[in-house]
Amino acid sequence: MEESILMKQAASQTDRVQRPRLVLAGTHSGAGKTTLTLGVMAALHRRGLRVQGYKVGPDYIDPSYHQGATGRQSRNLDSWMMCKQTMLDIFLRSSAEADISIIEGVMGYFDGLDPLRDTGSTAEVSQALQAPVVLVVDAGGMARSAAAVVRGFQSLEAQPRIAGVIVNRVGSVGHFRLLQAAVEQVCHIPVLGYLQTDPDLKLPERHLGLIPALERGELSSLFDRVVAAVEQTVDLDKLLQLAQGAVTLRLEKSQLFLGPVSPPQVSLAVAKDVAFNFYYPENLELLEHAGARLVFFSPLAGEVVPAEADGLYLGGGFPEEFAAQLSGNSQVLASVRECIQRGMPTFAECGGYMFLTQSITNHQGDTYPMVGVIPAHVVMESRLMALGYREVVAVHDTPLLQMGEVARGHEFHYSRLVMAEGVTVSQYPPAYQMKSLRQDKLDGYGKDNLVAGYAHLHFASHPEMARRFVAACQVFQRGRQVKHRSGEGIEK
Repeated sequence: MEESILMKQAASQTDRVQRPRLVLAGTHSGAGKTTLTLGVMAALHRRGLRVQGYKVGPDYIDPSYHQGATGRQSRNLDSWMMCKQTMLDIFLRSSAEADISIIEGVMGYFDGLDPLRDTGSTAEVSQALQAPVVLVVDAGGMARSAAAVVRGFQSLEAQPRIAGVIVNRVGSVGHFRLLQAAVEQVCHIPVLGYLQTDPDLKLPERHLGLIPALERGELSSLFDRVVAAVEQTVDLDKLLQLAQGAVTLRLEKSQLFLGPVSPPQVSLAVAKDVAFNFYYPENLELLEHAGARLVFFSPLAGEVVPAEADGLYLGGGFPEEFAAQLSGNSQVLASVRECIQRGMPTFAECGGYMFLTQSITNHQGDTYPMVGVIPAHVVMESRLMALGYREVVAVHDTPLLQMGEVARGHEFHYSRLVMAEGVTVSQYPPAYQMKSLRQDKLDGYGKDNLVAGYAHLHFASHPEMARRFVAACQVFQRGRQVKHRSGEGIEK
């Protein structure tokens, strides 16, 4: 605690802060960086360190595991969905009370939005944060060739940040010694440890990747196995030294959370359970900063929209996995439907969007009625239907965006939307024009005070969304108060 106070005093005098940090990057997707990241996070946490986790890119699921390993809310760092200064702002704000920050990369180190540039990649994020990088190499079946792989990554990096290597899927201690000798001789950076091939360390998967930690429930046995492996064969002390050697960062006034925090002015109902749990922390924090009091409720547990709610936020998740249970909660469906029909400002993304349609047909072919305010049906498919970054432009005013305003986000789903029988495109008002690398189309559903779509929008890409949504909730609140007073007058 005393160190933290001293760091804050130093920051006020020099405008620079020391934030120990380390990026764990992979040579490719599946190299083992998530397993290793969890092991390192959990091992350091068990040493008594305050470990702040981060995930490069828009993923929601890996951060839920980070939280289980560290006991702290993990966050996304994304250099495309937000500008680099905003990303740095998020990092500095959330790492202030941490002893070390561990940043898990996405895909391969250089993989991002564009094959010709580093945009959106782990490499770009590590450069922006001036963070040392440990490269995780899948070394199964390799010896000296591992040195060629690492050397290739070093040569492609314009400003070298790769400070060490950890090799994964190693067959034996002897195999590790061969890899270590080759890489250190050719690449002149240390090999800091390894993980052996072990099926017990494999994390379970399903159609959206790793099963969310919330749904898994008890994670301690998984962390026990991973921590035991990491502590045995990875040099945690050297990882700490690398992190502590990171250069100081300039502490600047936040451009994301501008001005003082507004006192709570409206109540915003937020669906939160294992069916709906994909929320960027900054989205919720920006809403609170703008004057929203967040009231969480669980549709899955049969909880209706809280009576005091002036607005409704339905995040993403896995409603298709719990379609029967959600469909059976008729009072919940009715409460959501009635709120939206009364004009309550509502934002629904991906899973929340699916929940508001007429029905969901799951992977087994079973169809279950949903809220029914959007004239469409959702059908789950066996193949990925959409994946990638999205930029949206509002085609008319909504509770989030005024016409012409732009926000950024991400789309990832295996479901397909089918308009209800008799409904034409002209009768299905889009929420925005959505742009991606390969497409530019009208998308989502925007009618009255409802805006819904598959894209997960990051409010840091356009913070005015939070202020506008709270303002829309205030208008609804005033209208409800007028009706209430009018009703009281009639009774009298």
